[in-house]
Amino acid sequence: MFLTKDDMPSAMYGYQMEQITEGNDDIIDVAMAAAEEEVRSYLSGNNRREWLDGRLQYDVEAILTAQAESRNALILKHAVTIAKWWIVELCNADIIYEQAKERYDRAIAWLNKLAKGDVTLSTLPTLSQEVTEREPFSFGSREKFNHE
Repeated sequence: MFLTKDDMPSAMYGYQMEQITEGNDDIIDVAMAAAEEEVRSYLSGNNRREWLDGRLQYDVEAILTAQAESRNALILKHAVTIAKWWIVELCNADIIYEQAKERYDRAIAWLNKLAKGDVTLSTLPTLSQEVTEREPFSFGSREKFNHE
């Protein structure tokens, strides 16, 4: 996994996680897996035409399989923030809910900008793009309709 339990103290205190999860590490594991999948969904392209507009296509597998110090610090921080949100949604134990929600929303907004190409991270691995010649548009008309 991209995230580990040792990453979580950068977003929330251990006693808070313990109190919310009641010592069940499975809840933390699920939150981290959900956060990783959410980050993956923002970094991965889809089959819509907009993804063929020349924006960078990130090597999501390389990004999310990186371990320890080779992980991108900003992606890691946003992933931890998202994992925190998935834990905090269980309970508001000594955590300001609005602050967690605001930070989650900011992380998602930034990931959206990254996905759209409004911001880039030069340190993230990218996939090579094959340039294909396409007609920018097509034109013509239908065959003439005849009532015979």
